[in-house]
Amino acid sequence: MFVKAVELENDFDFSTMCYFYIDENTRTGLLIDPGAEPDKLLRIIHDNNWKIEKILLTHGHFDHIGAVEKLHKELKIPYYIHHIGLKYLKNPALNLSSFLARPIILNEAIPLKDNEKITLDKVPDFEMETVFTPGHTEDSVIFYDKSNHLAFVGDTIFKNSIGATHFPGGDYALLQNSIKEKIFTMPENTILYSGHSEPTDVKTEKQRYL
Repeated sequence: MFVKAVELENDFDFSTMCYFYIDENTRTGLLIDPGAEPDKLLRIIHDNNWKIEKILLTHGHFDHIGAVEKLHKELKIPYYIHHIGLKYLKNPALNLSSFLARPIILNEAIPLKDNEKITLDKVPDFEMETVFTPGHTEDSVIFYDKSNHLAFVGDTIFKNSIGATHFPGGDYALLQNSIKEKIFTMPENTILYSGHSEPTDVKTEKQRYL
């Protein structure tokens, strides 16, 4: 499996990182947090002859879900979010898209449970874990691939920073607990792919915090 990071520009002129996680042999994989520019993402998929099986969402903010509707329709693939995130997807005030010209409402998400396993049909030995990390939002999760020593952490933690907690559902104490109990207990060589920074790793961020 390999990671391809794509920087996407949204309607507020700031960028969000989106990730393809692809199996080299089958050219099959996942798309994590497609927040904007669906046509750009579709071109990348087509140009590389990739088969995306699932869209995964780390949380329900507009800058992580903005391209989901078009990708879902064009690729005919499901998208997944933590079960608490269903209310974010259906509420433009919670997902912060109420500030946009086109508020986002998504009604077809498949809910994920805490610790639910993510698999790929074409890659039988692949497995990623859904780890519940509330704090930035009520529904925040990370997707952790233990065997490949990496995690897609959304806006829970960044390189040299942590997620904001002033949006609806944010909670600073919960975020601190999620980072210390869920992320910092992973092996120190675990690479962290976040929504708004360069990759970092558990060891580097632990040294900054602890």
